[in-house]
Amino acid sequence: MLRVGLLGHGAIGTQVAKALEAGNVLGAELAGVFDPWAPHPRKSVDSIEALLAGCDLVVEAAGHEALCAYGVAVRLSRTDLLVVSVGALADEKLLDDLRHPPASHQSQRLGKLYISTGAIGGLDTLRAASLLGEIESVEMVSTKPAKNLIRPWMDDNLRQVLAQGQEAVIVFSGPARQACALFPESANVCATAALATIGFDRTQATLVGDPNRQTVRHEIKVEAESGRYGFTFENRTSPKNPKTSAIVPFSVVRALRALAESDEVMLL
Repeated sequence: MLRVGLLGHGAIGTQVAKALEAGNVLGAELAGVFDPWAPHPRKSVDSIEALLAGCDLVVEAAGHEALCAYGVAVRLSRTDLLVVSVGALADEKLLDDLRHPPASHQSQRLGKLYISTGAIGGLDTLRAASLLGEIESVEMVSTKPAKNLIRPWMDDNLRQVLAQGQEAVIVFSGPARQACALFPESANVCATAALATIGFDRTQATLVGDPNRQTVRHEIKVEAESGRYGFTFENRTSPKNPKTSAIVPFSVVRALRALAESDEVMLL
C-alpha cells in the first residue's frame, strides 16, 4: 500500500484527499496532511517531520514557498516527492537542490522526484521528440479570464484594463523562466512544457487576459527535427481557486494511480 502524505490542503489538496479517502486510488491511502492554515479534519499533522514519518510519497500542493521550504527535506528523508507547483522549478537553485543533494548528503539515498503534468498532456510526444533530435522552438500561449491575471506589481492602468476592459490584452510575452517568476500561480503549464523540452530560457510563453473567457486555454506549438507539433487544451477553472484549472487535482490523482501500480510518471 502506497502511503501518501499531502503538503497543502487547499483547492488541489482537498480534492486529492477526498479521492484517496474514497478509495479512488487503488493501492494508495491518505497517511497525513500538513497544512497549518487549512487542516484536514482527521489526518492533520503538526510538522513536516510528522508527515514524513508516516508516508512513502509526499504530494506538494501548497505553492512555491512550501516547495522551497520542504522539498529538499522530503527527498533527503528517502520519501518520494510529487511536485504540483512546477513553476517553482524555474528557480535554478531550487531545481538543482532538488535534483542533487547538498554536498554533505551526496552518498545518501534520495526519494524519487516526480512532477505532475497538471492541465496539459502530450508530454510523452515532446519528450520522445527530444530524444530523436533537436527541438528548435517551443511557443506557448495561455489565455485566461482577465481578472485572474491581475497581480499587485502591475501598474494601475493594466490592472484597470484587466478588471474592467472589454478586449483581450497580452500581459506577458517572453521566456518561460520570467513568466514563472511573475505569475507563479499561472505558469505551471509552461514550466512543465519547458522541463519536457528545451528549458526555461528557450521556451517562449505568452499570457493573455480575456474578459470574455470563462475557461483557460493553452496552445503549444513545437518545431523539432522529428516534426511539427501543436496541442490545444481548454480547461474549466477551479470553483475554489479560479487561478488554477479544475482538472489539476485529478491529474495528481491519475499520477498517484500510476505510481501505486508502478506505472510511468514524469520523473526528473
